[in-house]
Amino acid sequence: MKVYFTFFILAISNLMYGQTIRFFDEETNEPVSFATISFGNGLGSYANADGEFLYQKKRYPDVDTLFVSALGYDEIIIITETIENAYALPPKIDQLKEIIISKLPDGKFKKREVEPISHNNYHNSWLQTVESEIAVLFHRIENKPTKIATLLMPINVKEEVAGKKISVRKFSTLMRVKFYENNNGLPDKEISFGNVIFTVTEKEKKEVYELDLTNKNIFIPQNGIFVSIQVLGPTDSNGKLIQTKTYNEYKTKRGIEKIAVSFRPLLPLTNKLSGKQTKVRRIFFNDKKWQAFNYDYNPNSELLRNGYDNYGMGAKLHVFEND
Repeated sequence: MKVYFTFFILAISNLMYGQTIRFFDEETNEPVSFATISFGNGLGSYANADGEFLYQKKRYPDVDTLFVSALGYDEIIIITETIENAYALPPKIDQLKEIIISKLPDGKFKKREVEPISHNNYHNSWLQTVESEIAVLFHRIENKPTKIATLLMPINVKEEVAGKKISVRKFSTLMRVKFYENNNGLPDKEISFGNVIFTVTEKEKKEVYELDLTNKNIFIPQNGIFVSIQVLGPTDSNGKLIQTKTYNEYKTKRGIEKIAVSFRPLLPLTNKLSGKQTKVRRIFFNDKKWQAFNYDYNPNSELLRNGYDNYGMGAKLHVFEND
């Protein structure tokens, strides 16, 4: 009788308070920070910096399987009915590809800048969700060794509608920058420079967020590099990721529809760049395939109708004379 009672208490506790699952490296036992957790239905979430994810049956009643992945690791599949407190992710060495430079360029360099393009118009901005990722391609300057020293990311904090500023509630959002090889104009294999994360709040005074990458030694390959922005979710007052539901559910005539929650800051798109230079993907949907931001991606987009089809990310670059 005591055994049954114990199981009952554990079941009720998991339903109400949830269960913290820890993901760690199988070889080093180090936490796998910000692992991607897909629910298999086009939605998902992320572990925090300590490799922990809070699973609650009450929060995710129809999720029976978790697909957990991270750069450099094999994906693992977890059945929620038999969930455990910790899981080891096996390293997948052949998947982890970095740009190896035997000798970094040194000496004098020239400073160059790719100008960012920003604005405050709410209706012409990209609403960020944890299911989406947006990427921009950067090229070498004059085919010389080119280092990305600072990323210049337009953000829309002081939003305007019809020229009038609208009030913005408090927010604190954790975001991640990722890097990819260029394969015929689309992001391909991810290039690891570690977890490059930053937090944006409503207190940000500039329209362009400057992220210093000098110490990362990010040199652009011969055929360019894609730089992407990804929302991980809201943070607490200490900048730590809050484990919260990343989508809302609505009852419709067709049943329950799940709509991803959008997070500030918005990303202002521009109509001042030619061609479909910006690439997007839904991380938990369509096998994570990248594509241009066009009508194939969203046939009902007001942004596309108005010609706002590119994200004007810029960068401060260091251009060296010799390899």
